[in-house]
Amino acid sequence: MRFARAVFLIAGVWGIVVLTPLYFLVDLTGRQYAAPVDYPQFFYGFLSVAMAWQIAFLVIGSNPSRFWPLMIPSIVEKLGHVAGVAVLYSHGRLAVEDATAAAPDLLLAVLFVVALAITPRFFAMTRSIPREGP
Repeated sequence: MRFARAVFLIAGVWGIVVLTPLYFLVDLTGRQYAAPVDYPQFFYGFLSVAMAWQIAFLVIGSNPSRFWPLMIPSIVEKLGHVAGVAVLYSHGRLAVEDATAAAPDLLLAVLFVVALAITPRFFAMTRSIPREGP
């Protein structure tokens, strides 16, 4: 469980550190691409959902066996971004420099899969504990 705890806590902290500046850099983002002020609801909506997932990673890291089921959508969250970037790159809609930005998410997805595989499930653990009483 130490591995899963470390992976999810590091992922949550990393995500918060990386995402937080984007709330203040909306204009900088618009220099290379279409200005986010043209679609602020998507830009800030993305940030809000992404930040919620970082908090979910911290929750999972607090007790990986208890929150084991949440590891599955966590993997989907990471692989969804990687898959989207891969498709955009394969269609020539993304430069290689932009595509490589998905590498941390790919690494975290792999680590999440390993954590899922080696973490005992909370429900399995509670069934093995003998209960006293009538």
